[in-house]
Amino acid sequence: MKKITAIVPMRHNSERVPGKNYRDFAGKPLYHRVIESLLACEKIAEVVIDTDSPIILEDAAKQFPSVRLFERPEHLRAGEVPMNDVLLNTIAQLDSDFYLQTHSTNPLLSADTVAKGVDAFLNNFPIYDSLFSVTRLQTRLWDSLSRAINHNPNILLRTQDLPPVYEENSCMYIFSEEILRDKHNRIGDRPYMMEMPALEAQDIDVELDFVLAELLYKEINK
Repeated sequence: MKKITAIVPMRHNSERVPGKNYRDFAGKPLYHRVIESLLACEKIAEVVIDTDSPIILEDAAKQFPSVRLFERPEHLRAGEVPMNDVLLNTIAQLDSDFYLQTHSTNPLLSADTVAKGVDAFLNNFPIYDSLFSVTRLQTRLWDSLSRAINHNPNILLRTQDLPPVYEENSCMYIFSEEILRDKHNRIGDRPYMMEMPALEAQDIDVELDFVLAELLYKEINK
């Protein structure tokens, strides 16, 4: 069985939603939700948190003793540092066949969906060398020059009849150390696009996202 290690990188500061990673989300700090999903997934051998946040480091040590904690070095803490550089530093300290990376800002991501992603990747490797999660879109899209992207404006199809396009939703990436090191990218040359439920792909980027995601979480987990 191939070993898959899950990595959750988190910054202490957030420009648009201050302190969002450790802010209360339906009764627990936001980052707890995705960590709990990863720990509940039997396909994940180890969970790692990489952060510069003293609050998260202290809280995670108490709440999740099985999770490995890496304090992010000073030179990788700035907001403009590419995520791939952060991940390269993290996996240099680990030994795993593959790595799964997700975000604390995807609190509705379920253990079942994580397991499906791992199975889809392992069952299709090496035909596909990496995996990333996507959300299906069937809506009329236009570019900045008012040109139709995925439809013919002269033929008015129902949106459900349009050919789907897919949004990279950043919920899940699976990759090897070699791909990240050689391509400086989590997505390889032959990626598997895993479609996942749009409900679980909620991403918290601004304050409204936080409010909506929390409402959905409470509704789902009554």
